[in-house]
Amino acid sequence: MKENKYDNPAFFDQYEQMLRSQLGLEGAGEWHALKNMLPDIKGKKILDLGCGFGWHCRYAMENGAKSVIGIDLSEKMLAKAKEINNLEGIHYERKALEDVEYPAEKFDLVLSSLTLHYVESFDALAQNIYHWLVSGGHFVFSVEHPVFTAEGGQDWVYDKNGEKVCWPVDRYFIEGKRNTTFLGENVIKYHRTLTSYLNTLLKHGFKIKEIIEPEPSHNMLKEIPEMKDELRRPMMLLISVEK
Repeated sequence: MKENKYDNPAFFDQYEQMLRSQLGLEGAGEWHALKNMLPDIKGKKILDLGCGFGWHCRYAMENGAKSVIGIDLSEKMLAKAKEINNLEGIHYERKALEDVEYPAEKFDLVLSSLTLHYVESFDALAQNIYHWLVSGGHFVFSVEHPVFTAEGGQDWVYDKNGEKVCWPVDRYFIEGKRNTTFLGENVIKYHRTLTSYLNTLLKHGFKIKEIIEPEPSHNMLKEIPEMKDELRRPMMLLISVEK
């Protein structure tokens, strides 16, 4: 996670053009599923790990949260968050997730969107999150699906005409570092099996509430033709657990 491509101007400029950057949560293909996994957030203290532009922080405050802390390593991400999603009650902090420290039982909800596959030790972070949550608190997060991350290249297999044939899955049970390309840059991610995600959470005392492999919403499938390819393999994994 301490690798910080997002402060590279060229990389950040491309990230700003993504649908989820321009439209916020409504441009995120998994949001229709993730928002229904969230507990009641009225009056709650929330931590957003890897907050990016702060869209989830804004959603929390607009839906009655008491306070939100958004953590991100990227100075450019946080500058944008403060520009477009700087509501009263939101506090942004620039830190690597591995360096975050909080006292016990500080938060009612810890949220993370498409960030934890950049963290080398999910085990250590899950242990910390359990410590930070109040009894009955929730941890809700999305990651790239293990089927999506396993082979490492994160691209389709194409035929001689450039048509997509299939998604490659290889080295599934060989966990660890993957060098892949995202927005034209080499990026390091960490592959874990579904078993590892779930058993790590159980080991640290969490109770599993819900698991979803989200499909694009009906509206996205209708409005964005290329979204139909997202029905051919899972891209994301959403997990909700309770302390």
